[in-house]
Amino acid sequence: MASRKQVLIPIAIAAFVIGIVGIMTIPKDVKLQSAEFPIGIIKVDDIVLEIQIADTDPRRARGLMFQEMLPYNQGMLFVFEDSAVRSMWMLNMQFALDLIWFDSSGNVVHIEKDVLPCKSALETVACTVQNGNDKPAQYVLEVTTGFVDKFNINENSKLEIISI
Repeated sequence: MASRKQVLIPIAIAAFVIGIVGIMTIPKDVKLQSAEFPIGIIKVDDIVLEIQIADTDPRRARGLMFQEMLPYNQGMLFVFEDSAVRSMWMLNMQFALDLIWFDSSGNVVHIEKDVLPCKSALETVACTVQNGNDKPAQYVLEVTTGFVDKFNINENSKLEIISI
């Protein structure tokens, strides 16, 4: 029978290697602790939100990494050039999020509530969440966990872009 040490050492080495690979695969401009995002205004149903706009690959890769909790009147809108099935990752997040996927007309195509941040090196490689029903989305809104329930956001909710 293997001793505790014989089991834990290979696991620790594997976690370290996976963590290093994960860090090395992060785009260079994502590794910085601060990033500038344009600010815009949207409405989801009647709720007005000030949003950070992630509209380029580096901004989308960076997302809300390293930021603190957002108030309920703020979020981040990921804007894509076209509609497709979208995966989001929770790497280096400091808090849980609600994620809402919208099609090009602003209709909700999927909602994920209370998506937890990745905490360990083992999670780094597979730290994504995808719109579960595989409907194409052009926008993904990240808001503080609890937003969806607090404001009764559902499949009939609508995104209105005021300024981005």
